[in-house]
Amino acid sequence: MLKPSAAPKNLCFASGPCAKRPGWNFKNLEQALLGRSHRSIPALTRIKELLQRTRSLLDIPEDYQIALTSGSATGAIEMAMWSMLGVRGVDILAWDVFGHRWVDDILNQLKISDVRIFSAKFGQLPDLKQVDCNRDIVFTWNGTSAGIHIPEADWITSDRQGLTFCDAVSAVFTEDLPWSRLDVTTFSWQKSLGGEAGIGMIVLSPRAIERLKTYTPPWPIPGLFRLKKENKLLEECFQGETLNTPSLLCIEDFLDALKWAEGIGGLGELQARVGRNFTVVDTWVAHTPWIDFLSESPNIQSKTPVCLQLIDPKILSLNIPDQWHVIKLISNLLEHESIVYDIKNHGMAPPSLRLWLGPTIEIDDVKALLPWIEWAYETIKKSL
Repeated sequence: MLKPSAAPKNLCFASGPCAKRPGWNFKNLEQALLGRSHRSIPALTRIKELLQRTRSLLDIPEDYQIALTSGSATGAIEMAMWSMLGVRGVDILAWDVFGHRWVDDILNQLKISDVRIFSAKFGQLPDLKQVDCNRDIVFTWNGTSAGIHIPEADWITSDRQGLTFCDAVSAVFTEDLPWSRLDVTTFSWQKSLGGEAGIGMIVLSPRAIERLKTYTPPWPIPGLFRLKKENKLLEECFQGETLNTPSLLCIEDFLDALKWAEGIGGLGELQARVGRNFTVVDTWVAHTPWIDFLSESPNIQSKTPVCLQLIDPKILSLNIPDQWHVIKLISNLLEHESIVYDIKNHGMAPPSLRLWLGPTIEIDDVKALLPWIEWAYETIKKSL
């Protein structure tokens, strides 16, 4: 098979950190308040602007509180679990790498005794109807290592007694999130809008704020997770102040991403860009006999992290380490040809490729990439 003639202009298809927005340039960050205190009035003004633009773009209710956290999305969900779990029993949904990480935290670090785990293999969702909404619920919305998402939130009751803890890192800015069903929502800047890594965000409903005010867990809470001092809520954390020093360069970068999103048409256009990108891949998969989605149902197929498995009988006859070897050879060959970076899936997932198709990815780059994947596959298959 001859090499394709066209190549993607943007080689960054990794699921995190994700590609910067189209047209991004270091010059966009010239107004960053480098060397200034994050507590200074100009810096605090910038952070408050970032919070307000995030609220507006995502249509977050005005009575929900938003704060920055350390440690990206992981830090945000850890902060929430360490600060608010333990009042009642916990139901955990685990169907990708990160869902299982939260299981480990809850069982082995927090050591909560009343825990129910609803797990499913990669490519499937557990039975959501088994969840008890009078217990606290911890789940990921969009699994980057499984390529599937939760299609709707009707299983979360409006009269629930427990809190819902949603790791929404790959869903925010790309899907409509049902805020009325979500009490604790966490994400990072490095995913959908291509912000720099290291900073997370946490969005809390009034019910979650009330839990923070009235409950103190029995375990020690690391300083970076403490949203209370002397049993009083740190209200200033939801007014732009932070528990440690954030990068003001990263603040400026995410402000730039938010302004870009607003300028192209807001959340609706972000979602439309994702939909167009996914349609290209969906059509290609339907006409390519040796590849398929890792997802076992179109109903739960994610449109942003898309995980693709090789279903050629010759490949499937190999053991799992050898299947992974083929995946790595394909990924490495494409990187060597300067076509695409970092498209092998997470090492704890089944052997598979993973493409990020979020709103910062241009559709022409998606179209240019797919023939190269075909070329790499045919090239590697010949060498087996």
